[in-house]
Amino acid sequence: MDKLTRQALPPDNYLLLLGASMCVFNANYAFVVENILRTSLCTKSWYELIDLESGWLKPHIAETISKEAGSTDIADLFEEVVDMRNRIVHSFQTTVENGDQMLSTKVRRTHEQFRITEDYLREFIEKNERLSGLLHSFRGH
Repeated sequence: MDKLTRQALPPDNYLLLLGASMCVFNANYAFVVENILRTSLCTKSWYELIDLESGWLKPHIAETISKEAGSTDIADLFEEVVDMRNRIVHSFQTTVENGDQMLSTKVRRTHEQFRITEDYLREFIEKNERLSGLLHSFRGH
C-alpha cells in the first residue's frame, strides 16, 4: 500500500478487514432489498429501496420481511449492523500507542474515543454473515 498514497494508512491486515467489512455490508444491503422485493407486501421498486440510506430501510423491513417471517430477527440484526457500519463510516483516523493508524469515533456526549479495532471489524463481519444466513433462510434456501 505504500505506493498507493503518501498518506498514513493502517496496517495491511486492518485495511483488509475494513474492505471486507464494507463489502459484506453492501452485499447484505442489496440482499435485504432483494428479500423485501420478493415479499407479497412490497409496494416499492428496487430503485426506491436501493437509494435509501441504510437506516431508512428499517421500516420497509418491518412492513415486509418481519411480517411475512413472523419475527423481527432480520430487522433487529440489520439494525445492529447498520449501527456498527455507521460507526465505521463516520470515523476518523487516529495514531495509536504503537504508532499504527486506526479508525476511531467519539462516544456521544463524552470526549472518549471508541477505537474500531480488528476485533470490532471481525465482529461486524461475523454479524453480517449471520444476517446473510437469516436472509437465505427467509428466501427459502
